[in-house]
Amino acid sequence: MAAPRVLLIAGGRSPEHEVSLLSAQGVLEHMPFPTELAVIAKDGRWLLGQEAQEALKAGVALEGRDAFPPSLEWSRFDVVFPLLHGRWGEDGTLQGFLEMLGKPYVGAGVAASALCLDKDLSKGVLAQAGIPVVPWVALYQGERPFIPFEPPFFVKPANTGSSIGIRRVEGYAGLEEALAEAFRHDQKAVVEKALSGVRELEVGVLGNIFGEASPVGEVRYRAAFYDYATKYTPGRAELLIPAPLDPGTQETVQELALKAYRLLGIRGMARVDFFLAEGEVYLNEINTIPGFTPTSMYPRLFAAGGLPYPELLRRLVELALE
Repeated sequence: MAAPRVLLIAGGRSPEHEVSLLSAQGVLEHMPFPTELAVIAKDGRWLLGQEAQEALKAGVALEGRDAFPPSLEWSRFDVVFPLLHGRWGEDGTLQGFLEMLGKPYVGAGVAASALCLDKDLSKGVLAQAGIPVVPWVALYQGERPFIPFEPPFFVKPANTGSSIGIRRVEGYAGLEEALAEAFRHDQKAVVEKALSGVRELEVGVLGNIFGEASPVGEVRYRAAFYDYATKYTPGRAELLIPAPLDPGTQETVQELALKAYRLLGIRGMARVDFFLAEGEVYLNEINTIPGFTPTSMYPRLFAAGGLPYPELLRRLVELALE
C-alpha cells in the first residue's frame, strides 16, 4: 500500500497563530509520510505551496491569498492534519468542513473539539460524571460578576489556549481588570479558585475511543503561573518524566485522563492537564490539539514512554485513517 499523503494545516486566526507555525515546523521535520503545508493567515485567507513555506520560515502570516474554501485539490490528500490551536481550528469549525468533504483528519471530531475548547462546558460535563475539577464560575460579557468562593482567582477566556488572556487575581480589586482582559479574547470568561501548594501534572492520551496514556509528567517553573512566555521559551519550564509521584497517584491521574477522554468522545490525541493540591487530584483542562513545538509536552511525554516523535506522528495518521 502506498504511503498516505498528508495535508498539514497551520497558522489560523486565533492568538495562537505563531505557536501553530512552531508546531508545524516540528511536525514537518519528523513526519514519516509525504506532507504538504497550507497556512491560514491571520486575516483568514490561505497560503499554499511556496507561499506557505515562506510563512513558516517567517513564523507569521498576516495576510493570505485564497479566500475560504481554498483552491486545493483535496482528492490529492488521504489525510488532513489540522494543527491549529484555539478558535477556528481546534473548536470543531474546521473539523466540520472536513466532515462535509468526507476527508479523514487527525484528532477529535466536531462535538468533542467544541466541548473541550470551552473550559466552562467541559468542566460541567466532567463534574457531572464525578471527575474532580477546580471550583469555577462562568461569566458572559456584560454580566455582573458573582463569585461563590473567596480569592485568589484565575480569570481566563473560556475558549483560548496557551495561557492567552489569563490573569491571577489576588483580591476582588483586580477582578474587573482581569475580566476585561479575558473579554478581549472571548465573550465568556471562566473564574476559577486558585488552589494553594499546586503541582502541575500532564499526561498524553493516544487512540480512538479507548486511548493509551503516556507516563505522567510534572511541569515546574518559577513564574507566578504557567504563562505564555514560560510555556514557549526554552529553559523557562522544567518537565520531569516520570513525575515524582507515588504509584497510586500516578495511576489515578492516568485513569482519570482515560475516563475523561472516552467520556468526551475524543479521537486521535489529547493532552490532559491536572493539578495536585494537598493530596487531591483535579482535572484542569483537556487540549485536543496539543503543541508539537520543541518545548511541547505531548511529544516529549510519549518519547519518554518509548514512542519517538516520528512514530507518534505515524500512529496519529493511522488512527485518522482507521
